[in-house]
Parts: sequence; C-alpha cells; structure tokens
Amino acid sequence: MQSPAPTTAMSFSDDQAEAWDRVADQLRGMGIDLTEGTTEAATEGKSTVLAVMGKAGSGKTMLLASLYKALQGAGVDIVSGDYEGKRKKDGRTLAILAPTNKAASVLRLRGVPATTIHRILYTPVYDPQFELIAEWLAGNGARPEVEGLTEQALDRAKAFYDSNASVPGALAAAGLRGSDFIKGWKRREEPLDVGFVDESSMLDDRQFDDLREIFPTLVLFGDPAQLAPVNQSGQMVFDKLGEMRQLHLSRIHRQAEGNPILDLAHALAQPDLGFDEFERMVERAARSDDRVVMAERVDAQMMARSPVLVWRNATRIRLITAFRTAFGAPEDALLPGEPLICDGIELPLKHRKKRIDLEARGLIKGAQVIYLGPGNRPGFARLHVIGAEEPQLSAASIIKIEKPDEEEPFIPQAATMGAAFLHGAAVTIHKAQGSQWENVQVFAPDLWAAAQAGRSEAGVPLWKRLAYVAITRAEKRLFWVVRNRLARPADPLGIDDLPRNAAPLALRGLEDG
Repeated sequence: MQSPAPTTAMSFSDDQAEAWDRVADQLRGMGIDLTEGTTEAATEGKSTVLAVMGKAGSGKTMLLASLYKALQGAGVDIVSGDYEGKRKKDGRTLAILAPTNKAASVLRLRGVPATTIHRILYTPVYDPQFELIAEWLAGNGARPEVEGLTEQALDRAKAFYDSNASVPGALAAAGLRGSDFIKGWKRREEPLDVGFVDESSMLDDRQFDDLREIFPTLVLFGDPAQLAPVNQSGQMVFDKLGEMRQLHLSRIHRQAEGNPILDLAHALAQPDLGFDEFERMVERAARSDDRVVMAERVDAQMMARSPVLVWRNATRIRLITAFRTAFGAPEDALLPGEPLICDGIELPLKHRKKRIDLEARGLIKGAQVIYLGPGNRPGFARLHVIGAEEPQLSAASIIKIEKPDEEEPFIPQAATMGAAFLHGAAVTIHKAQGSQWENVQVFAPDLWAAAQAGRSEAGVPLWKRLAYVAITRAEKRLFWVVRNRLARPADPLGIDDLPRNAAPLALRGLEDG
C-alpha cells in the first residue's frame, strides 16, 4: 500500500511512512480504507491493537494528526467526550484520548480534537430538551423551540458552536450552566470503534483493559524512554504486545533537529554517559543556545505556572515552602494564583455520582489547577483547571500544604468531602509525565542524588529516565538548576493571565450538598 501525500508541509520519514502503512493496513482490515477514503460497517467480534513508539521529536504527534485527518476525510465521525448524538447506522467513529487534561490540551492546540480517557469512559446524561439543541448544533436536527431560551440565545449558541465545536461551550454561550443541561454521568455501556491513545506510557494495566473493552481498534502512541507507571514494575502496557504489534519511529524530524533540548534528551541514550559528563553537555549547550540555561537558583515567579521538577518528595516540600514564603503567603490561607495539583477525590462510595461529576470536569488525579479564591459556600474553592475545555469551576475542596519535617500537612481549607489538592509549585518528575510547559526548571541536585543511588528501571539508570522525562517537558526553554537556592519574585501572585470561561459552569451535585 502506498503512503498518502502528507497533510502538512513536512514529508514523512521512512519509519513514519512504514508506520502509516501498518496502521492503514489494520484499519482496512477493520473496514476503513484510507487510500480510497471509504468505510464499511464494523464486523462484530474483530479486534486489533497496535503501538506506535518513539522518542521525543520522532514525529508521533504528526503521524497521529495525519491519521486523524485521513480518517475524518473517509467520513469517520469524531467522538470528543463532549456530546454524542445518535449513532449513524453502519457509521464509523474515532476517539482520540490522553491520560490527562494537560496532555489532551497539547493535542487540541495542534488541531487534534483530543479528550481524556475518563471523559470517554463516562458520558454525560443530558436533559431531553437540551439534547434537541445539541442535535441541532451537530447538524442532525431542526432548530428547536426551547422554553426559557430566546431566539437570540440560540443564535449565540450556534455562532459559538460554528467557531468552536463544543456543545457545553455553546450552551454556556446561550446563558446556561452545566447543571441546567447535564443531569448526571454514567459509565459507557456501548463499545465505540477506533481509539487513538497518546502518552500511552502512562497507562496501567487496568486502564488498558478498560480501553480494550471499549475500542475494537486501538492504536497506542507512546515514548518507551519515559517512566513507567509506579505500579507497573518498570513495564509499559505496549511492552506486552509483542514485536509484531510494535511500530518504532527512530528518525528525529527536521523540526526537531538542532533543538538543543531534544539533543540533550537523546544524548541520555549513550550507555556510558555519566551524570557529571551529561551536566557538562548541558553547560556547553547553554553557552551556545539561549534555549538552555544553567540556572544558579530556582525562579519563584516561574513556579507559579510551571512547577519545578524534582525526584525526591522532601525536595518538593522544601521548594513549596520557600515559594510560599517568597510570595508572602499567610500560614492559614491561600493566595489567588497559587498552583495546585489534584491528589484524587475523597468521597465515600455512596457518592459515586459526585465523584464522576468532578472527574468529568477535569479534576482527575494529577490535574494542574490554579486557585482563584474561596467559593460561595464554606469548604468550596473557585478553581481554574489547566487544559480543561471549560476551565473555571467551583468545587468542594480539601487543600493540603505539606511542611518540612512535619508528618501531617497543614490544611488551609477543607470541605467534608470533595476534590483533594496538594500544592503545585514543585512536582515530582513522575507526576509531570504527560504535561508540557513553555519553560521548565529541572532541579539538578535531585538527579545527581538519583545517580548516586545507583538505581535502575528496566535496565536503564533511573537518573537517565528521570532526566529524559524532565527535559522533554520543556517546549521552549530548559532551566537546569544547579543550586538549592530560590530567586525572589519581582511581581506578586495574580490570576489576570488566566483565560476565562464565557460562562463558568457550576458543579452540579457538589453545590447542593
């Protein structure tokens, strides 16, 4: 099968073209022909799994985006986790997933309509009258008449949807809150069709099994040089597929060539490279290119939006304490603009629906959040979820701030149940996987400590895996911090830099107790 002409100005590398052909062959066997641009009804009982593996800069995202456009061109409908109308008879669907909101938002910024795995596992239940609006917006029904909504409100909804195909966003533009039209969430019962999963090195076995139940055709995109999930003993889910199901991208693309950050990341593959020699490489890169900086101290201002990446938990806690001190944060309260990391949902089993509601709105474990201020009720906080499509919300929150040499965290705000948060000015490199920031500070003394510990993961020195993940989180500039010092901020914390919702969505179910 001949690879199609690429859909971007860049041409495919040989390994990308081979991977395209292999994926296209699998899709054709499942009834989707990318060459002819045609589809057939799915055959019940058939399934296939492939993994496209490659290091940073090898073109995984470009390949995923090109395959998405080809599938769309063949008439495959995109399932976004936003709203699903009635399935067309014999119609084919594609969902593009990522483990975290931030990873999904990176794809969306590149024109790929990605959503989180959770938003596919759980689907919203819409009020019937608002389903009519959703069907009309999607082009599957006539313009409805809805009590309480004016023609002008419907026009606003349509204009929003035409420029940004989001049903919740369109309904918010019409003046509705999420609690007006989303009445709950339910576990997906019916299988879907084709699933692309980015950042699949973060998947654990349970998530992989869930995805295989839903998607007869599953394509995983992942980086084998990253860190495996902590409960996977150094093994990633695509390691179990066998060589015939693994496609390897090895060539670094022209857009990545000459990038000193990626050059450093790939240098870590040298088997005899030690930490000291690698740090000298960082120094040489910093002298020749301003995209790499040898920093004598941590920049507190930068920590407010992109955390310092560390290995040791004790280092994380010390840096967070220094950050709060530098900004003059009080002992008993948070300042608007302080970064948080969602540490899970603390709800009893009887409140399963409320848990789903929170997670579906982006508050999944590891989500990055900015504190906006207290909510309207005791224990509630107004939050901005980084990478979420409707980022601003109010939620019952349990916020914990750990302190050096103290076993119990300080809790400046606590609801009786809800979303739990840790401070996010510094995070471990494990938690940073799947995220990217324009500027990234890597705390080198921790990586030196990992090198001194002599630990390995899957036969690779742990410090190298940590350094690779930390370095590749940087989109534009890498700050290699060599001293345990903090530079005081020039400006106070604030929230003026954050985008705002057209109409912030309330969290139904957590605001009514």
